[in-house]
Order: sequence, then C-alpha cells, then structure tokens
Amino acid sequence: MLNVQNPDCLFCRIVRGEIPAKIIYKDEKCVAFYDIDPQAPIHFLVIPKVHISSCGEINGANSLVVSHCFEVITKVTKELGITDFRVVSNCGPQAGQSVPHLHFHVLAGRDMTWPPG
Repeated sequence: MLNVQNPDCLFCRIVRGEIPAKIIYKDEKCVAFYDIDPQAPIHFLVIPKVHISSCGEINGANSLVVSHCFEVITKVTKELGITDFRVVSNCGPQAGQSVPHLHFHVLAGRDMTWPPG
C-alpha cells in the first residue's frame, strides 16, 4: 500500500488524528466520517488514507484503494440501513472540490434532485 500523505492536507491531518472527525469507519486503506457541513440528512465522506489529489490523479498504482473506498461505501450504507443514496466526487475547484484530497460524498435521507442543491 502506498503510504504517502501531504503534511498540509486537511484530510491527511484527519487520517493522522491531528484534527477530530466523527469517524464512522476506518481500516488500513480508508476512513469514513460525517461531513461538517451536511447537504442531506445523512452525509458522510469516504477518503483514502493515501493522498490522492482528485479523481484526475487516479492511476494504476492507486486504483485499488479507490475501489476499496467503494466497497466501504457499500459496507457503511448497509450498516446504517441506507438503501438509496448518492455518491459524488468533485474534481477541481470549479467543480466544487474544496479539499484537494480525493473524497467521496455519500448523501442520503432525502429526495435527490439534479442539479444538486
């Protein structure tokens, strides 16, 4: 497993335990925690522990951790009794990515409209 983190990254600091988060799940590859600014009644993030800046940086060397994040999304939603949910990953500031660390928003608990909002 790649063990690269960015010392200045907000989410890397959560992974290291330097910043508190309401963690739902963690293992050797990823962490899931509730969003501090929820956009739905249920809104949590799943992030890889390794620093990947965005979807635009996924490659053959790190794609297995990304697929693991989706396995964790399935596990956590089942544990929470969620059957209908949306998964979103913004790529770049213009797309709404505010933290440059790959993360997947999992939103549930209300009807989802498009565009989100």
